[in-house]
Amino acid sequence: MRISVFPKGDLDAIAVKRTMTVFEWIEKARVLPADGLELYSGMFWETGDDFVDRVGDDLAAAGFEMPMLCASPDFTNPDPEVRKAELDREAEMIRITSRLGGPGASTRVLSGQRHPEVSLEQGLDWVTEAIESLLPLARELDITLAIENHYKDGHWKYPEFAQKKEVFLELVNRIDDRVHFGVQYDPSNAIVAGDDSADFLDLVIDRVVTMQASDRSLAPGGSLDDLRQSDGTIGYSPLLQHGVIGKGLNDYDRIFTTLSGAGYDGWISIEDGVNGMGEMLESVEYLREARERYFGGSTAVRVENHERARAAAGLPSLAQPALTKQREAGA
Repeated sequence: MRISVFPKGDLDAIAVKRTMTVFEWIEKARVLPADGLELYSGMFWETGDDFVDRVGDDLAAAGFEMPMLCASPDFTNPDPEVRKAELDREAEMIRITSRLGGPGASTRVLSGQRHPEVSLEQGLDWVTEAIESLLPLARELDITLAIENHYKDGHWKYPEFAQKKEVFLELVNRIDDRVHFGVQYDPSNAIVAGDDSADFLDLVIDRVVTMQASDRSLAPGGSLDDLRQSDGTIGYSPLLQHGVIGKGLNDYDRIFTTLSGAGYDGWISIEDGVNGMGEMLESVEYLREARERYFGGSTAVRVENHERARAAAGLPSLAQPALTKQREAGA
């Protein structure tokens, strides 16, 4: 299992205010004993090859891989021109993923926003069509499209169309491809949606190709019953507080046991840093300890369900051997 980090706390500065560049974030992340950095579409202020290659050069110089690229397409927008633009943007992110991460890297996909004028069936049809239309490019570049159980992108007006597990599962089951499409599991987003995150993992474990890890705790005076009454309709409830992984509501003992038992030895990307780099470092150290306890200290990359699907399709393995001791020491 390899550890990546995602700059939740710096995302606004990089992607919205543009007071921090992706190059400055890479430099800032050097202090973390992680193996890779998950990047975000909004970090690419330019998308030309020269800019992308500069990002790749800085990643390599810092000793990081780029295993995952976070994108937030809105495939349920009622305007067909907007949907087309979102599709083109997602294709661009797939190409950038390929250039920076190579075969096996993943690009996140989403359903889109829960636009009030869009019916459940219409939205599911649009999202299925969009993902299916992206799969030929993903196959050509050998990139995996990873759909996340998601809440809401910071730029969105409405929550995720497929936030509720019933809708998410129906959407995932519509896409037969298990080679270039899978699930990016986020346990905290399951809690935000009103579900038990470990129970949710049981439902999708056979499709999981990547994972984001974060944690939430209840604010003083709050209860799980109060949270579940929201049924995910209020999203990031004030009852939930962001914090260090392993100190919140997620049952990581059960989550990691389920992952390792299913042969998941892939990337886990930490979504943290809201309260500073000190907490991000604590989260990285927690995952490093979890790697020893649940994954036998493995720094290899091998997702058994994904490997079986590739073998059945006659495609080569994406498994990667353990990192060298020299690289681990310099991470």
